[in-house]
Amino acid sequence: MRERSELAAALDREPALRRGLVLANGLFDLIHVGHVRYLEGARARGERLLVAVNSDASARRLKGPDRPYVPLDERMEIVAALACVDWVLAFDEPNVEGLLRTLRPTVHAKGTDYTVDSVPERAVARELGIETVVVGDPKDHATSDLARRVREGR
Repeated sequence: MRERSELAAALDREPALRRGLVLANGLFDLIHVGHVRYLEGARARGERLLVAVNSDASARRLKGPDRPYVPLDERMEIVAALACVDWVLAFDEPNVEGLLRTLRPTVHAKGTDYTVDSVPERAVARELGIETVVVGDPKDHATSDLARRVREGR
């Protein structure tokens, strides 16, 4: 886990680290197989995978006042433990445009709930010469569905 400024400085010192760098992002609340497949698919598109995890405040803005179920530090620790992940950092912004500008990865990966043209950061990625890819399995898994099944005792 790294701070954004620390990681940006490391990438500036060692430009080879930026080559093949893939940025993926999400809440990663109640990790499920869809998350794993998304991150493994993202990692397969480059040499290193940086995962940006939505802050708790960002999660509440996106998903409602009862989210996240798991606090940020724990979500980051779980994501960092996955073999396909090289670095993890938190972000609070509504999207990762700022991270794309600051870190300038080679690839920006999004899940299959997007198309390449519907990715919110697509224009910024194009402007910076960052490839946008859609990876993972079909969006058949959702944290809200998992939470509902748990509440129902299934």
